[in-house]
Amino acid sequence: MIADKAPDPKPTKPRRGPTTRRRVVQAITPWAFLALPLGLLILLTYLPAFNLIRYSFTDWDGIDPEQNWVGLANYRRMATDPTLYRVLLVSLFYLVGAVAQIAIALYFATILSFKVFAKNLFKGILFFPYLINGVAVGYVFLYLFRKDGTLDTTLAFFGLQDPPLWLGDPKLINASLAGTSVWRFTGMNFVLFLGAIQSIPGDLYEAAELDGANSWRRFWHIILPGVRRVVTLSFILAISGALAVFEIPYVMTGGGNGSKTFAIQAVEMAFVHRKVGLASAMALVLLGMVLAVTWIQRRFFPDERAELT
Repeated sequence: MIADKAPDPKPTKPRRGPTTRRRVVQAITPWAFLALPLGLLILLTYLPAFNLIRYSFTDWDGIDPEQNWVGLANYRRMATDPTLYRVLLVSLFYLVGAVAQIAIALYFATILSFKVFAKNLFKGILFFPYLINGVAVGYVFLYLFRKDGTLDTTLAFFGLQDPPLWLGDPKLINASLAGTSVWRFTGMNFVLFLGAIQSIPGDLYEAAELDGANSWRRFWHIILPGVRRVVTLSFILAISGALAVFEIPYVMTGGGNGSKTFAIQAVEMAFVHRKVGLASAMALVLLGMVLAVTWIQRRFFPDERAELT
């Protein structure tokens, strides 16, 4: 008896790939979502940057529609006029203040990372100044440093009857302004350090305690290597901020009495002296200095993974 032959399986249709229309839609969809942010980025960032570069090669005054091409004349003037660079010495005060604020922020972040009474309250107190608008900070400290102001009254309470002119003495004005900057920006560094310290595994502290390590050794061998990347980032921000400081001295003194910074001088060159071309060249030189300092720092202090010992 012959067995029945099994029926042939139905032939399967080959899977059809996406149609041309679907492929086009898939390719266009991401760009449709990116069109608006990319357009705003080009309009508000890259186009002004291109115009800034173009202005730096002209003698435009910011008003006259005619822009005469002068080539590298603005850059040659910057290279030969020492008064345009003398204001960079003021940045040294802010650089010292930035180093001080990093040290203060790291100190308090280390303490408040462990069990401390009312540590959340102290965290809020340290971070609160960074949330205040810079113009408001400038006006508050303007009244603090003024003659017979809050600071002079406080010092008189402790017996100092003849305090100096904090914003009137050229020897003290930049230190006073740098101190204001320290008060405002310490909170930002504090939060960065606090997050880095709290990300360190707790068993490392337990092992160090079992080995008999004191607080200083735990800080030196566990905390400091753990926050090294944040310290590097903070120093980069400190140097770039010291070179480009503008807000606090402009609000409190307007750059007078020897407190003019490079950024304030560039703004005055553009909007007071009507030399937009030269001011644009100064802005580009300032950007170049910041990038050069950042490259040098990253070159000699590379971002390597920290080894906690």
